[in-house]
Amino acid sequence: MSSPSAPDLAFPLADARRVVTGALDEDLGGADGVDVTTTATIPADQTSDGAVVAREDGVVAGVEVIALTLREVAQRLAAAPVTVDLRLADGDRVARGDVIAELSGSTRVTLTGERTLLNIVSRLSGIATHTRRWADALEGSGAMVLDTRKTTPGLRSLEKFAVRAGGGTNKRMGLYDVAMIKDNHKLAAGSLHAAYAAVRRQFPEVPVQVEVTTTAEALESVEAGARFLLCDNMSTEMLRATVEAVRATGETVELEATGGLTLEVAADYAATGVDYLSVGGLTHSSPILDVALDLRP
Repeated sequence: MSSPSAPDLAFPLADARRVVTGALDEDLGGADGVDVTTTATIPADQTSDGAVVAREDGVVAGVEVIALTLREVAQRLAAAPVTVDLRLADGDRVARGDVIAELSGSTRVTLTGERTLLNIVSRLSGIATHTRRWADALEGSGAMVLDTRKTTPGLRSLEKFAVRAGGGTNKRMGLYDVAMIKDNHKLAAGSLHAAYAAVRRQFPEVPVQVEVTTTAEALESVEAGARFLLCDNMSTEMLRATVEAVRATGETVELEATGGLTLEVAADYAATGVDYLSVGGLTHSSPILDVALDLRP
């Protein structure tokens, strides 16, 4: 695999801290802000037990955000930390009613951080759940599901982590780690050959992918030197013909299908022989997984 990164579950802790800090500032009105309801109704020394609970079936991701958020809130309130006992790990399947984490400690801290931690965990778990459906649909086909750069601004590393937790694979993290030559680049550079040569000349170590829409364009790209092709909006018939034509060149070329793919046609596209199916919807259209925080009486 020359371009998509191998799946792993290395949690992007530094980015998570940045996201949590910004989200708390947003919710509290700044670094020195307060939760007016909780401050008014809950004594500073009150403690409670509680749990973060799944309200529906799915796959969890981002569970470290729970403790991260509550630690940050405790520091802001100069309160004792809340103990977090994780019962599930990133990538675990969860059923409605399952406990994701047990909490024990300051009630003020727990309630102040509640919405921030739930928003993030729900979002990431929704992506992981959606991705798992794709990974399951492609299991045994030899094809892998990839994400895209269609992520929420500021949340890319976390959302791509959630894709990995759901059994998917990251393609590229940004504009810097893989060059992708699209139609506009070909037009602006003068030709496909000119665009490819320019990238290879200036960034010789960076993987290059070329977007193609026809079999002829795919073969032209291979002739230019491309070894990673993005087959955009092809029918299964055209895609199968393109895969066969490219394989017949004898070159080792990775092929990716993209454009309007759905779970209903996933197996059909995988059967064409492509290596990857990329799905922007993993990050731009996944519904959240409903997760709640319940205090115990």
